[in-house]
Formats: sequence, structure tokens, C-alpha cells
Amino acid sequence: MAINNPYQSYQQSSVNTASPGELTLMLYNGCIKFIMLGKKAIEEGNIEAKNTNIIKAQNIVHELMVTLNMDVEVSKEMMSLYDFMNRRLIEANMKNDVAALEEVEGLVTDFRNTWKEVIQMNRKKQFTQSGQVY
Repeated sequence: MAINNPYQSYQQSSVNTASPGELTLMLYNGCIKFIMLGKKAIEEGNIEAKNTNIIKAQNIVHELMVTLNMDVEVSKEMMSLYDFMNRRLIEANMKNDVAALEEVEGLVTDFRNTWKEVIQMNRKKQFTQSGQVY
């Protein structure tokens, strides 16, 4: 019988109960985390960890790409930016290029911060419309 890890159970519950907006925020946070781990691995000369973490960041970028609603005009621009980020992650992995990782990290951080603001604005709007004020 497997012993349950409370942290893992909490994480799974968080994902299962998150709104689509919160899931996107989690993806951005995860991508930043894996880019940072990839940079650290490059600096330490750990090729296996570098490759693993950069591929995880790429997988998140792919997930962000496939979840775009291409009927919305801004999604076409986001797709171009995600494609650019993916190419830079590939280059970073092939060339051990910390600068490329930092470039992608900056973009993902900007997206994450903007997305977080949108979620907060929507929550305020939702609470205001329902008569609740916080």
C-alpha cells in the first residue's frame, strides 16, 4: 500500500479545482520554475538536469499553444510569441545558452504577471456584480 504524500494530494486537489484562468497561471509559474532550474543546471554543468528541465518548460509552452482559442485575434499574436519562446528554449538547450533562457523567462514572467492581474480584475468585477465587496 502506497503512503500518501500530503503535499502531492494538495497539489492534485489544487489542479482539479482550479478555474481555467488559474490553470494558465499555474502553467506560467511552472514554466518559470523549470527555466530557473535549467539555468542552474547549466551553471553547474549538469547536462541531464538541464535537458530535463528545459524540455519540461517546452512542454508547458506547447500546452499553452494548444489551448489558445484561435478565433480570438490576440491568440494569433500569442501563438507567434509562444513559437518564438519554444525556438529559444530549443536553442538554449542545444547551446547551453543562459541568455536565451533569461529572455524566455522574462517573457513568461510578463505573461504571468499580466494574467494574474486579469484574474484579479475579474474576481473584483465578479464580487462587485454579486453585491459582495471585499
